[in-house]
Amino acid sequence: MEKIPMTRAGFAALEAELKKLKSEERPAIIKAIAEAREHGDLSENAEYHSAREKQSFIEGRIKELEGVLGLAEVIDPTKLSGAIKFGATVTLVDEDTDEEKTWQIVGEHEANIEKGLLNIKSPIARALIGKEEGDSVEVRTPGGDRAYEVLKIEYV
Repeated sequence: MEKIPMTRAGFAALEAELKKLKSEERPAIIKAIAEAREHGDLSENAEYHSAREKQSFIEGRIKELEGVLGLAEVIDPTKLSGAIKFGATVTLVDEDTDEEKTWQIVGEHEANIEKGLLNIKSPIARALIGKEEGDSVEVRTPGGDRAYEVLKIEYV
C-alpha cells in the first residue's frame, strides 16, 4: 500500500481524534444503546435507531483513522529547504488582485483551507511543487485560471 505523507501536527491531530473516539465516544454510544434498549420495542424506538446509526459512523471513522495512521509517513518540514515541496509554508500574491495568501502544503487527511492547510493533491499545491521564490505560477482552478507569484517559502 502507498504511504500517506503527513506532518507531525497532522499525525498528532488524527491520533487525538482516534483516542477520543475510542475512549469517550465509543463507550458513550454503547451506554446510549443499552439505555434505549431498556425502553422496550426496538422496531419503533427512534433513540435506539439513532444511537445505532451513530455507532456505525463512529466505528467506521475508527477503522478509517487506524488505516490512515498505519500508512502515515510523518515528514518533518523543519528538516527541509529549497524549492516548494510537501510541508512548505508558502506566501503567494495573487497577480490580479494583489491579495496575499499563506498556505502550508500538507497531506489530504489534514488539509483545511480555512486554517491555511492546503491539500498536496489540490490544483494550487500541484502547480506550486518545485517552484522557487520569485517564480510565477498559473493555476487552473474550478473558479477559473489564477496567476500567483511566490513571495516566500518557509519550512517551519
